[in-house]
Amino acid sequence: MRREFPVLAPNKDAERYVYVYDDASRGTLLQLFRDQAADADLGLNWYDAAVLTRKAHEQAESAPKDDAPTGRF
Repeated sequence: MRREFPVLAPNKDAERYVYVYDDASRGTLLQLFRDQAADADLGLNWYDAAVLTRKAHEQAESAPKDDAPTGRF
């Protein structure tokens, strides 16, 4: 069975970020957004962290459940 992972890939000016995660690591991902927003050396700000957090929650809500068939093999 093929497993798919949610991906968030924002571009912030010249910086490119790619976040690949699963349900078990979502909490860590959300903490990473906060840590990166607090890091003055990175281009992500608190607004970006809020948008990414919202998108991660939206992806979780729209993801098929583990017991639901995805139609993919």
